Amino acid sequence: MPAHPTHLEPAEALRSDARHNRERILDAAREAFATRGLDVPMAAIARRAGVGVATLYRRFPSRESLITEVFEDELAACASLVDEALADPDPWRGFRTAIEKVCAMQVADRGFTDAFLTAFPAAIDYERTRARAEQGFAEVVRRAKAAGRLRPDFDLADLTLLLKANCGVSTGTGDVAAASSRRLVAYLLQSFQAEHAAPLPPAPPLTLSHIHAAPAAR
Repeated sequence: MPAHPTHLEPAEALRSDARHNRERILDAAREAFATRGLDVPMAAIARRAGVGVATLYRRFPSRESLITEVFEDELAACASLVDEALADPDPWRGFRTAIEKVCAMQVADRGFTDAFLTAFPAAIDYERTRARAEQGFAEVVRRAKAAGRLRPDFDLADLTLLLKANCGVSTGTGDVAAASSRRLVAYLLQSFQAEHAAPLPPAPPLTLSHIHAAPAAR
């Protein structure tokens, strides 16, 4: 008897009903992660999708595999934003625009921050894209500093702090969350400029990749 297809096989190889279940699970997970974050139990996602837990695990054998599939497009979009920043001839404008757009993505999806900041060692393609985004942002930072626009003591850990702070104000709803985020980001971007570079306490020992442990399966 042929092996049951898994989420790693091309979608067109799945039977029609299995493919439909897979898409329902992904849609349910996107909605759940966006509104409740990554800690939503797998059983709750299965209920939202209208499938059994066993069906969910046949398609996505781990929480990690489901999360990385759900956020693959968002991560690719984030990496593209960094590429656009690198292509901008104005280093400060590139830095500022990348920060503004990533924070706007974060407001739209509560799960995005944890998905971006969590390491998923088994998801090789996902990790490769995230590493490209991180390395690209490090170069955006270097260029903005070299242009004399970004304060010299800005640390990559400060991006983690910014995202976590923005996550806090984005817990409101609709226009309120978006407006709160824009105002916070505007304040922070002003403080990042070199002309406002009063001495700061040391940066905390945070990294973009490993501030969180990988989510445990539920």
